[in-house]
Amino acid sequence: MKNTFFAFAVLLFISSLTSCVVLSPKKYKALLGTKDSLYTAFNEGLIKIENLEKEVAGLKKDTTLMAEELRDLQNSYNTVDANYKKLKSNSSSEITKLSGDLAAREKRLKEVEEVLRKRDEATNSLKEKLQQALLGFTKSGLTVEIKNGKVYVSLTDKLLFPSGSIIIDEKGKQALTQLANVLKQQPEINIAVEGHTDNQKINNLGQIKDNWDLSVLRATSVVRYLTENEKVESVRMTATGKGEFQPLGSNASADGRSKNRRIEIVLSPKLDELYNLIK
Repeated sequence: MKNTFFAFAVLLFISSLTSCVVLSPKKYKALLGTKDSLYTAFNEGLIKIENLEKEVAGLKKDTTLMAEELRDLQNSYNTVDANYKKLKSNSSSEITKLSGDLAAREKRLKEVEEVLRKRDEATNSLKEKLQQALLGFTKSGLTVEIKNGKVYVSLTDKLLFPSGSIIIDEKGKQALTQLANVLKQQPEINIAVEGHTDNQKINNLGQIKDNWDLSVLRATSVVRYLTENEKVESVRMTATGKGEFQPLGSNASADGRSKNRRIEIVLSPKLDELYNLIK
């Protein structure tokens, strides 16, 4: 602004000179040239000043925007920092909680493993006792084996029943008596009796209509003998008929059909302790 006033003063001074002093044409032209140069410089100065004022206004605006952005960044940083501190605090408590949960689960897993170990020991012990008690019947088609943590005592039909009958014969009663002596010493064992047949159609067996009937009635005959004659607890017993649908051998041969006609007594340890642990 000082330069502007100075240029304006110079112009006034030159104008006053030209109005009150008589000059030669040469000097007059020189003064006019100086005057034009000063006007041109004056206008250029005004344009520069205007441009500078615009730049200053733009810089002020940019400065204001940058200050707002800086405030936003500071707020964002404060939020992130607070969340980090909260997360760090929560993570410590969560890690502690998780460690406790893992320790509890590991303890329960060991308890379950211990129950399963005891079950396996009991199952193997029961198998050995049954094999010893029923040793005299193995040649008559009796087998004892462990499958899926259970003991399976399999008796062919010729060991228990006359052909096509549901009445247990004397040899079968002897085998079931030996079996009952072991079972009564093992009150923690559940007993399921399954009847199985071959696929040959039933003919002239009175009220026995098919292999389903035959398998169920033979299973219930065994259960009845064990509970009523040998006094095995009824609450431990289950009787089911499987018919011809779980064969051990091929029904195309006599040997295979003989294997399929059987009673399977499935003995499984009570797993109440294990179920409680799982719950």
